[in-house]
Amino acid sequence: MTWHVLGAGSLGSLWAIRLARAGDAVCLILRNSTRLSAYQAAGGLRLREDGQLIFQPIPAELPDATTPIRRLLVACKAYDVEAAVASVASRLAPHCDILLLQNGLGSQQAVAERWPQTRCIFVSSTEGAYRQGDFDVVFAGQGQNWLGDPRDTTPPTWLGALAAAGIAHQWSEDILARLWRKLALNCAINPLTVLYDCRNGGLLAHRTEVLALCDELGVLLRVNGQPDAAVDLAQDVLRVIEATATNYSSMYQDVAAGRRTEVSYLLGYACASAARLGVVLPALTALRQRLADHLSHRGLPTD
Repeated sequence: MTWHVLGAGSLGSLWAIRLARAGDAVCLILRNSTRLSAYQAAGGLRLREDGQLIFQPIPAELPDATTPIRRLLVACKAYDVEAAVASVASRLAPHCDILLLQNGLGSQQAVAERWPQTRCIFVSSTEGAYRQGDFDVVFAGQGQNWLGDPRDTTPPTWLGALAAAGIAHQWSEDILARLWRKLALNCAINPLTVLYDCRNGGLLAHRTEVLALCDELGVLLRVNGQPDAAVDLAQDVLRVIEATATNYSSMYQDVAAGRRTEVSYLLGYACASAARLGVVLPALTALRQRLADHLSHRGLPTD
């Protein structure tokens, strides 16, 4: 069965190359003819891993191709995911699997609700990859991929293909807890790195503010029925800050490059959830407003 990969960015390319290298059938879906022409000129994807250059000539097509899709890996930004899936919706086979590799929460649920005839697998990844050019990806850090389906905890039969491809993974019977925990970590770190214009390690100078956010994020997790995700949150946030001290957060990188951020699916989702449940979280609310003002000042979308 072919893996159709929608979104040839860093993570999408990383998955596509490893699956193809293991002998699986893989096909990229590129958003328009300009991107397809550029890809055809490049001849394939390049992956730089452990000092080695791997070249993988993977087939590619446009969204309006007619081949049925039975397994779809969606690796675009959270704010693009629903439109991306809609672009290939007519090709989705009944009961096809859709793997969603987005940050934050909200986009995954939107896809699952809009296409209930599919099985949506939510993925939480700690793997690190970045593009150093079009169709040229650097594997920057080994990590783990947790996969799960909130509607059906039965593992899919194709997990063995991930193992054969060297994709570290684990099936989670409570994937929402994983995603909520990651959302909380991102909310405590990413916005502050943007506002203080610093690497992750720079937040150690703002420890009191970080811990205050962690307190409120713990409340948010508990009222959303995720008490386990709130356990030792502050300690984990500080551990991540120290372990990635020299890194720039993904939100910092988006802002620095003049790109739209995924704030609506991270801090925005957290604040909207609190408001819906009638929970007052002043530190998070103030942070959301400060970030919106900062983005607006830079001419970037605030959602």
